[in-house]
Amino acid sequence: MAERAERKISAGGETLLQVRDLKRYFDVSPPWLNRVLEGKPEQIVRAVDGIDFDIAQGETLSLVGESGCGKSTVARLIVGLYRPSGGTIAFEGRVLDPSIKRQDMARLRRRMQMIFQDPFASLNPRWRVFDIVAEPIRAFKLANSRQAIADRVGYLLRQVRLTPADGVKFPHEFSGGQRQRISIARALASEPEFLVCDEPTSALDVSVQAQILNLMKDLQREFGLTYLFISHNLAVVYNISTRVGVMYLGRLVELADTKTLFYRPKHPYTRMLLDTIPDLEMTGRQRTPVGGEVPSPINPPSGCAFNPRCPFANERCRIEIPQPYPIEGGMVACHAIQEGRLGVEQRGA
Repeated sequence: MAERAERKISAGGETLLQVRDLKRYFDVSPPWLNRVLEGKPEQIVRAVDGIDFDIAQGETLSLVGESGCGKSTVARLIVGLYRPSGGTIAFEGRVLDPSIKRQDMARLRRRMQMIFQDPFASLNPRWRVFDIVAEPIRAFKLANSRQAIADRVGYLLRQVRLTPADGVKFPHEFSGGQRQRISIARALASEPEFLVCDEPTSALDVSVQAQILNLMKDLQREFGLTYLFISHNLAVVYNISTRVGVMYLGRLVELADTKTLFYRPKHPYTRMLLDTIPDLEMTGRQRTPVGGEVPSPINPPSGCAFNPRCPFANERCRIEIPQPYPIEGGMVACHAIQEGRLGVEQRGA
């Protein structure tokens, strides 16, 4: 536990994870023979198409966007479930690539873990909870005896508001929220510094979501954890995030600290997302209607991918892909903002 305490004290905001020009393309073409006989071209989905961001020690960066925008692909790229088609991922300044020795990569991977969306599918139904939580401890040789492993598992279960006696049960004996607590305990078992959370509350009831979020914030404070949080639920994102990145069709269109993004959004797509939140305070603020659906990722629009749905689009938006533009401590990729064609709507804090 000494390492944990030291990490908690030393979490001073230095860059922990750095992503540069990250890309992941998927070939979804029909079989080669079908393409030859039917004259069909290759079909490539640009799930992640060149994004940049940093995550500092101890913060929570959330990625939001509609389904299919690429945010979950980013999560899987970072933890190594997918190999990038281009770009780099660096952890504490060290680029994660296949040239790293297996032993060194194992040490790096131990320090980053993932909490998956579906607690019903992410736990082995044939294993008891004790073995599920103990597996990373054994794999990384973090304890040398059965008693030490048992003590560690009991400690982790208590940390997620379960009891050591729950270790003898199987996953099907627990509710959805309790299963997600087991998933969190398993993720913490390797003593990570960085957790990638892929919509960890989306499969849970609203009341249970609040419990899991409060638990995650408590664990972050206690262990000095750093989170990459993936979600489409803006209320959840507001409550847990330090900064928020907005993705659209594989690209990052806006990145800002949480309050700036929610109260002074820049990109038209960010405004559209925020306008889906009911105005319970009845402020009477005007909303800019944005219609249409997300275009096909196989055949995205030219220029800015959002231009067919954007009420502020002009000819430049239909031709030229906007590049990240620094603004108010973050960035936005929008020609209208850069040219001053679009004012910034002020939202009451």
